[in-house]
Amino acid sequence: MSSDDFQSRLESAIERGKRRGEAGAEKKKANELSEDELRRMHTSLRLSLSERIEKAIHQVSDHFPGFREESLFGEVGWGAACYRDDLKISNGRRENQYSRLEMMIRPLGKSKVLDLKGKGTVMNRELFNRSYYVPIADVDSDEFEQLIDAWSIEYAEQYAAKARA
Repeated sequence: MSSDDFQSRLESAIERGKRRGEAGAEKKKANELSEDELRRMHTSLRLSLSERIEKAIHQVSDHFPGFREESLFGEVGWGAACYRDDLKISNGRRENQYSRLEMMIRPLGKSKVLDLKGKGTVMNRELFNRSYYVPIADVDSDEFEQLIDAWSIEYAEQYAAKARA
């Protein structure tokens, strides 16, 4: 093996290494851009779906006098809730009966999913505690809107049945 052959192979290896390093840096930069894009998509979906949640919660609370509404936002997520605390007196005993419906879009995490969380309690009994999540790149907002509507309607039906009992 001649020293010229070694020298040319060495220089070729160094050039390949540089190209590989540049390609890796470009790939990392592209991933960061897609990371930003995922964050933007999550924010956009969160805003539209949390608005849908607020409307659905408001419509449920409008049908049952006594419910109070609250907006949810912060580290746990963005959405809305309605709740009421009833006092029931039977046979000289008092009993508090708490009912609550809440739904929220959870913050973007490491798993890069859009996560809808719903929880319903009727007269101190948990009706449901659900999460539905889809990778952000695969989200169909209509599917999430249908779930928000379905969970709200299910809660209203169950509350109406239990409130009469």
